[in-house]
Amino acid sequence: MSSVMNLNFIRNICLSYLALLITFYPLKTNALSHAWVAVPKSQDGEQLWDKSSVKKNQDGSIRVFSKFIPKSTTEITQDILYTMDINCSRNSFRDVAVGAKEFNEFKNMDSEWKDPNGDNLILDVIDQVCTFDSEDN
Repeated sequence: MSSVMNLNFIRNICLSYLALLITFYPLKTNALSHAWVAVPKSQDGEQLWDKSSVKKNQDGSIRVFSKFIPKSTTEITQDILYTMDINCSRNSFRDVAVGAKEFNEFKNMDSEWKDPNGDNLILDVIDQVCTFDSEDN
């Protein structure tokens, strides 16, 4: 009987250490801390860009994470996550990648520069990101 009690005792100690390890060991996550900035809403919804994701590309354009939140969200119409490049001098953009659950789920390999075509949400993102970038440098 004493060997069974010893095994139970050792098992309980191991389980206790495992529980402590899980509780206090910081888990690695790929989650970035976002610093979302909203542009004025439109009739379609709202657009936000992530201040903490702003990076200068080699060609001088700016890469930023952006999120579109439709006016009414359902399972079909969810938030759309974009990785976009912005060309401040030409007031243009391109969507490098898009996702529903996380950024860069679907890469857009043939992404071409586009004119915002009067889309106030995109125009405001371009304006704010370019202003932010020029203040930052």
